[in-house]
Amino acid sequence: MVKLGIIGGSGLDDPSIIEGGQDVETETPYGKSSVLKVGKIKGVDVVLIARHGREHTIPPTQVNFRANIHALKEIGCTHILATTACGSLCEEIGRGDFVILDQFIDFTRHRKVSFYEKFPPGGENAKHTAMEDPFSEELRKILIDSAKELGIKAHEKGTVITIEGPRFSTRAESHMFRAWGADVINMSVAPECALANEAGIPYAAVAMSTDYDCWKSDEEPVSWEEILKVFGENVEKVKKLLLHSIKKVS
Repeated sequence: MVKLGIIGGSGLDDPSIIEGGQDVETETPYGKSSVLKVGKIKGVDVVLIARHGREHTIPPTQVNFRANIHALKEIGCTHILATTACGSLCEEIGRGDFVILDQFIDFTRHRKVSFYEKFPPGGENAKHTAMEDPFSEELRKILIDSAKELGIKAHEKGTVITIEGPRFSTRAESHMFRAWGADVINMSVAPECALANEAGIPYAAVAMSTDYDCWKSDEEPVSWEEILKVFGENVEKVKKLLLHSIKKVS
């Protein structure tokens, strides 16, 4: 039976779309997760979690990614769909465009990126999770098809580089990330996706481009105000895409 975890917020905890929504606070072996909202959307069991907290009080490095993914697994989530704002590192991805991510580069330095802090004795018990294709192809296809059906502009592939934050990139870093082949940049997806894979939960993410980071000399460098403005203008599209996709997950 499908139980879908949705990470990111995007107004999806709106009581008008959740049947029987209840808040659940969860302690895990890795600490406290963000509050879960458990209910149904379009008849599908869902668990919603705001990555940065309901009031966006948790900075990127302080998000307890391990506790969040563990909590979703423990409550029985079989799949995870995530949303994130991102900066574009290429001309083709404009403000407001969606990107259905297919690869990540993890440029974080201070985060716990595995559930394993030690392995049981004996080399045969070591846990090294394959990560060549970290995003679920089944879920990616659902998001891509749903975007087409809704007439939402979505790039079908994209490599996201996740930086530590909360500061934005320097111009030199932004150019370096472009040279590395990253298409978009954010502060959350890489460790979250890696942990979902380690936990054995299929994971996909839709990223919304809100800015051009700071590499583009003919554009204003990224600002938090601009991110909020573009995200606010497009949040209904994010909601529509996820609602359309939920019923297809099996």
